[in-house]
Amino acid sequence: MFARHVTMNLKPVVAKEIRPVLENEILPMLRRQKGFLDELLLVHPLKNEAIAISLWEEKEHAEKFNKDVYPEIVKILNRYTEGVPIVKDFEVPYATFPSFEKSVKYVTA
Repeated sequence: MFARHVTMNLKPVVAKEIRPVLENEILPMLRRQKGFLDELLLVHPLKNEAIAISLWEEKEHAEKFNKDVYPEIVKILNRYTEGVPIVKDFEVPYATFPSFEKSVKYVTA
């Protein structure tokens, strides 16, 4: 499994508005992407900072999403964020998410 970690600085007073944007605009786009598994949104309660973590079956799926769809998502997020979101990519060697268990390829000896 592969994860994309996106850190964003939210504009003042929009932290409460980001959830409906995720649910109604961004998640439908993500769910149409091959290999998309899950999304987690973290919003700091005292700062205007948010972290979005998307989980993907394969690195190639996340890379295709990054090239083909992510620029559209950035346009949506620009209404709610300041500056450029920072994206980091990670391999996921372990997780307890059900989506992780579905995507693990077990090797038998």
